[in-house]
Amino acid sequence: MKIILDTHILVWFHTADKRLDANTLNLLTDNHNTIYYSSLSIWESEIKHHLHPDKFPFSGRWLNDLCRTSGMILLSLMPEHVFLLDTLHYSESAPSQHKDPFDKMLICQAKAENMKFCTHDNLLPFYGEDCIMYV
Repeated sequence: MKIILDTHILVWFHTADKRLDANTLNLLTDNHNTIYYSSLSIWESEIKHHLHPDKFPFSGRWLNDLCRTSGMILLSLMPEHVFLLDTLHYSESAPSQHKDPFDKMLICQAKAENMKFCTHDNLLPFYGEDCIMYV
């Protein structure tokens, strides 16, 4: 299975964060799966780090270096990914609005590339996309 990781899952994986449960960790370390990270996550990490280095000490360079070292594959943002934004529909029954443009684009990347998007954001399943894997 091809899996692309949400930014927080990448950070949790590389910091051995306890919020990453054993089942998800097994999924990410299973040799039968190919794990991807997005250039969007590097961008998001760099922005968060610059805005709040005390709360988010993980620079984009740090994250990129760890992903590369661990054998993850970089997926760059392509126009074909962006064009899928029009296909996303957020459920009116969701408990709150979802506004994160990075998450939306990560869903589009997963959709375009026939991947699963691994996230722990409980609002993302409200997009109703088969590619979203909530862990």
